[in-house]
Amino acid sequence: MAPRKHPPKLIGHPLPFGERTALSRALAKAGLPVDDVEAPGRLFWRFETPDQVPVGYGGLEIHRKEALLRSILTLPPARKRGVGRAIVAALETEAFIAGCRSVWLITTSLRPFFEPLGYTPCERADVPKTIRETQQFATLCPASATVMMKRLR
Repeated sequence: MAPRKHPPKLIGHPLPFGERTALSRALAKAGLPVDDVEAPGRLFWRFETPDQVPVGYGGLEIHRKEALLRSILTLPPARKRGVGRAIVAALETEAFIAGCRSVWLITTSLRPFFEPLGYTPCERADVPKTIRETQQFATLCPASATVMMKRLR
């Protein structure tokens, strides 16, 4: 399918602590980590179309000038429509507003999705300490996962 010229318009709704049950269920169903969804410092959003149809989730951990992109999930009915790219773009904007200079991610299978969005693979040794010490990096994702980074400024 050819890429969309215009990404879909999405509205992001921050998910407060205690209201992340649907996120946890969706992540678990997709085989993504859920152990730390309610932990402090995790920012998650539910994304909807303008007519309030839920289409996905995404999250960030902000660590000084670095952000960890995490838990990007497009719900099955909305896949192959540019929703994932729009979620990533919205989260990059949030990271930029928070003063981050780089966004990092860890993936076991979505390198081909993230590379066209400007993310480049990097060595684990090059990852800033604040990101290496996150629970996702240190324990939730396997050592075989690909680490990727994108500069925001």
